[in-house]
Amino acid sequence: MPRFALFAVLFAMANSGLPATSGFVGEFLVILASFKAHFWIAFAAASIMILGAAYTLWMVKRVIFGKVANDGVAKLKDINGRETLILTVLAIVVLLFGIWPAPMLEVMDATVQNLLQHIVQSKVPVM
Repeated sequence: MPRFALFAVLFAMANSGLPATSGFVGEFLVILASFKAHFWIAFAAASIMILGAAYTLWMVKRVIFGKVANDGVAKLKDINGRETLILTVLAIVVLLFGIWPAPMLEVMDATVQNLLQHIVQSKVPVM
């Protein structure tokens, strides 16, 4: 199933935070924001992201490049044209937001600002 494997590896690498994918932008923003809070929080966040990437690479090695142990899985056919088209569109979006994340960040800006305003504002009445 080479076409399925291609998309599975691409999406797994995006999940791991490979540069030029949307996962990298998200992980970079998390680490950047956590550095503003505290160094050790940022260190913990980066360590957890590295462990997640290592687990994803281990999973890809076993699932995509490992030997097939199940006869039902061995009989599966590769993805068809419709599935290839849908996954291609999703892959383009993952790469597009990795290279140019501004449209997504602009959409989220108003919601994030509203959330921050609610977090900063105390809910406890002042006596």
